Amino acid sequence: MTGLDPAAPADADLVAEWRSLLARHAATSCALDRELGERHHLGMSEFEVLERLSEAGLPAGQGLRAQDLALTVHLSQSALSRLIGRLEKAGLVERTLCEADRRGIFVALTDAGRTRYREARPTHRDVLAGTLGDASAENSADPA
Repeated sequence: MTGLDPAAPADADLVAEWRSLLARHAATSCALDRELGERHHLGMSEFEVLERLSEAGLPAGQGLRAQDLALTVHLSQSALSRLIGRLEKAGLVERTLCEADRRGIFVALTDAGRTRYREARPTHRDVLAGTLGDASAENSADPA
Protein backbone atom coordinates (compact mmCIF):
# COMPACT_ATOMS: atom_id res chain seq x y z
CA MET A 1 0.00 0.00 0.00
CA THR A 2 1.49 3.32 -1.08
CA GLY A 3 -0.79 5.53 1.00
CA LEU A 4 -2.07 7.39 -2.07
CA ASP A 5 -5.70 7.33 -3.03
CA PRO A 6 -5.75 5.78 -6.55
CA ALA A 7 -9.06 7.52 -7.23
CA ALA A 8 -7.46 10.95 -6.96
CA PRO A 9 -4.77 11.36 -9.68
CA ALA A 10 -5.63 15.05 -9.95
CA ASP A 11 -4.73 15.40 -6.29
CA ALA A 12 -1.30 13.91 -6.96
CA ASP A 13 -0.72 16.45 -9.76
CA LEU A 14 -1.86 19.26 -7.49
CA VAL A 15 0.45 18.13 -4.69
CA ALA A 16 3.36 17.76 -7.12
CA GLU A 17 2.76 21.32 -8.39
CA TRP A 18 2.62 22.61 -4.80
CA ARG A 19 5.89 20.87 -3.92
CA SER A 20 7.52 22.27 -7.04
CA LEU A 21 6.40 25.77 -6.05
CA LEU A 22 7.78 25.29 -2.53
CA ALA A 23 11.12 24.08 -3.90
CA ARG A 24 11.43 27.08 -6.24
CA HIS A 25 10.54 29.45 -3.40
CA ALA A 26 13.09 27.84 -1.07
CA ALA A 27 15.85 27.92 -3.70
CA THR A 28 15.13 31.56 -4.56
CA SER A 29 14.87 32.65 -0.92
CA CYS A 30 18.14 30.95 0.03
CA ALA A 31 19.95 32.44 -2.98
CA LEU A 32 18.60 35.92 -2.22
CA ASP A 33 19.57 35.74 1.45
CA ARG A 34 23.05 34.48 0.58
CA GLU A 35 23.83 36.98 -2.19
CA LEU A 36 22.20 40.02 -0.59
CA GLY A 37 23.85 39.17 2.73
CA GLU A 38 27.33 38.62 1.33
CA ARG A 39 27.32 41.59 -1.03
CA HIS A 40 25.12 44.16 0.73
CA HIS A 41 24.64 43.03 4.35
CA LEU A 42 20.88 42.70 3.81
CA GLY A 43 18.49 39.82 4.23
CA MET A 44 15.76 39.10 1.71
CA SER A 45 13.03 40.63 3.89
CA GLU A 46 15.15 43.68 4.66
CA PHE A 47 15.67 44.25 0.95
CA GLU A 48 11.93 43.83 0.36
CA VAL A 49 11.12 46.54 2.92
CA LEU A 50 13.66 48.91 1.35
CA GLU A 51 12.21 48.19 -2.09
CA ARG A 52 8.60 48.77 -1.02
CA LEU A 53 9.58 52.05 0.60
CA SER A 54 11.50 53.07 -2.52
CA GLU A 55 8.62 52.11 -4.83
CA ALA A 56 6.22 54.24 -2.79
CA GLY A 57 7.93 57.26 -4.35
CA LEU A 58 7.43 59.42 -1.28
CA PRO A 59 9.50 62.55 -0.69
CA ALA A 60 12.47 62.27 1.67
CA GLY A 61 11.33 62.03 5.28
CA GLN A 62 7.85 60.74 4.45
CA GLY A 63 7.04 57.10 4.92
CA LEU A 64 4.51 54.32 4.80
CA ARG A 65 2.46 53.15 7.77
CA ALA A 66 4.10 50.11 9.29
CA GLN A 67 0.72 48.34 9.31
CA ASP A 68 0.36 48.78 5.54
CA LEU A 69 3.97 47.79 4.95
CA ALA A 70 3.45 44.54 6.89
CA LEU A 71 0.72 43.51 4.47
CA THR A 72 2.88 44.06 1.40
CA VAL A 73 5.97 42.24 2.67
CA HIS A 74 4.01 39.32 4.14
CA LEU A 75 5.36 39.63 7.67
CA SER A 76 3.53 39.75 10.98
CA GLN A 77 3.44 43.08 12.79
CA SER A 78 5.94 41.82 15.38
CA ALA A 79 8.36 40.40 12.78
CA LEU A 80 8.21 43.65 10.80
CA SER A 81 8.77 45.68 13.95
CA ARG A 82 11.95 43.73 14.71
CA LEU A 83 13.11 44.05 11.09
CA ILE A 84 12.47 47.80 11.09
CA GLY A 85 14.43 48.04 14.33
CA ARG A 86 17.44 46.40 12.64
CA LEU A 87 17.13 48.66 9.59
CA GLU A 88 16.80 51.72 11.83
CA LYS A 89 19.86 50.71 13.86
CA ALA A 90 21.79 50.39 10.58
CA GLY A 91 20.64 53.91 9.60
CA LEU A 92 18.63 52.71 6.58
CA VAL A 93 15.15 53.76 7.75
CA GLU A 94 13.63 56.04 10.32
CA ARG A 95 10.41 55.69 12.29
CA THR A 96 8.05 58.51 13.16
CA LEU A 97 4.79 58.56 15.06
CA CYS A 98 1.59 59.32 13.19
CA GLU A 99 0.31 62.72 14.33
CA ALA A 100 -3.37 61.75 13.83
CA ASP A 101 -3.07 58.38 15.57
CA ARG A 102 -0.27 58.10 18.12
CA ARG A 103 -0.44 54.30 17.84
CA GLY A 104 0.51 54.48 14.16
CA ILE A 105 4.14 54.35 13.04
CA PHE A 106 5.49 55.62 9.73
CA VAL A 107 8.64 54.13 8.23
CA ALA A 108 10.74 56.17 5.80
CA LEU A 109 13.94 55.52 3.88
CA THR A 110 16.99 57.50 4.85
CA ASP A 111 19.53 58.63 2.27
CA ALA A 112 21.71 55.69 3.32
CA GLY A 113 18.71 53.37 2.84
CA ARG A 114 18.10 54.69 -0.67
CA THR A 115 21.76 54.20 -1.52
CA ARG A 116 21.88 50.65 -0.14
CA TYR A 117 18.68 49.77 -2.02
CA ARG A 118 20.09 51.11 -5.32
CA GLU A 119 23.32 49.16 -4.78
CA ALA A 120 21.51 45.91 -3.88
CA ARG A 121 18.81 46.01 -6.56
CA PRO A 122 20.97 44.62 -9.41
CA THR A 123 22.02 41.69 -7.20
CA HIS A 124 18.39 41.00 -6.34
CA ARG A 125 17.36 41.03 -10.00
CA ASP A 126 20.32 38.84 -11.02
CA VAL A 127 19.29 36.22 -8.46
CA LEU A 128 15.67 36.35 -9.61
CA ALA A 129 16.75 35.95 -13.22
CA GLY A 130 19.03 33.06 -12.31
CA THR A 131 16.52 31.17 -10.18
CA LEU A 132 13.22 32.07 -11.82
CA GLY A 133 14.25 33.09 -15.32
CA ASP A 134 14.02 29.62 -16.87
CA ALA A 135 10.68 28.91 -15.20
CA SER A 136 9.30 32.28 -16.34
CA ALA A 137 10.37 31.56 -19.91
CA GLU A 138 8.75 28.11 -19.77
CA ASN A 139 5.50 29.57 -18.44
CA SER A 140 5.36 32.30 -21.06
CA ALA A 141 6.03 29.74 -23.83
CA ASP A 142 3.21 27.51 -22.56
CA PRO A 143 0.22 28.01 -24.90
CA ALA A 144 -2.24 26.95 -22.17
